[in-house]
Amino acid sequence: MIDNSVLFPQPIQAPVKPRQTGAVQPGKSVGGTVPFEKVLEGKLPGQPVRLSQHATERLRSRGISLSEEDMKQLRGAVDSVAQKGGKESLVLLGDAALVVSVKNRTVVTAMDRQSLNGNVFTNIDSAVIL
Repeated sequence: MIDNSVLFPQPIQAPVKPRQTGAVQPGKSVGGTVPFEKVLEGKLPGQPVRLSQHATERLRSRGISLSEEDMKQLRGAVDSVAQKGGKESLVLLGDAALVVSVKNRTVVTAMDRQSLNGNVFTNIDSAVIL
């Protein structure tokens, strides 16, 4: 009688280690406890804050002017919000209310304090009163 059951032994394979490419995933720390992105943000405070075309038009139409001192205060406020992780902020500065994109360091829109009553500000995650 012929035995039709043939055994095919499985070859033994050595365990494979995952390759390390040296690439670091975003947000991961490199050689320390602070992610590189946060270290870089800390090294770049004081970058200028720009006014968008829309914000420039709003400031002009509402008779609001920002002095050099106002721009310094605005820059400091944006630096402060950036350090705390804010992305879109409402900054109340003198007679102006400014919505600022912190990531782009750009004033998105502006209005005067008299126009604030009854307005709802959306898509902001922080507010600074100067």
